[in-house]
Amino acid sequence: MFNSNRGRGRDERPAMPPPAPPAQTGGAKRGMFSVLGPDVIVTGNVTASSDLHIDGRVEGDVNCGSLAQGAESQIFGSVTAEVARIAGAVEGTVRVRNLTVERSAKISGDVEYENITIENGGHIDGRLKHMSTIQQQQQAAPAAPAAGPRPVEVTPPYPTAANEHAA
Repeated sequence: MFNSNRGRGRDERPAMPPPAPPAQTGGAKRGMFSVLGPDVIVTGNVTASSDLHIDGRVEGDVNCGSLAQGAESQIFGSVTAEVARIAGAVEGTVRVRNLTVERSAKISGDVEYENITIENGGHIDGRLKHMSTIQQQQQAAPAAPAAGPRPVEVTPPYPTAANEHAA
């Protein structure tokens, strides 16, 4: 009744392709993410320019902008990210600006953070270091002494106010 194409069935015109996404600046693509599923085992380092979701096993270092780790996943290596939500097992150093350790998480290694949230039941077996403390220690570390002769302290042979009273 409302179809003006009575004898044609469906529209025969080709479908229009979707519009191209706007040009991106920088390394990460906005709205993009990569997923390592629960059946994936990676042996080697993983680097992602976009957000990364890991449900499988990684035997190597993980470096990304934002990490979401599933409760059943395992990472055997260091984790470096701006933002991370850890729910599985990590054996290695974790260096994240904004870190959330969920109740199912188990981290065995040192954790460097700027902001941290540890849910009740979350487990960390290692040292916690605030990033500003690490930066202050690096700035306060004395420079190595210059090579060459060291000054020698010489006591004068004549009497002074300090060594007059000793005699």
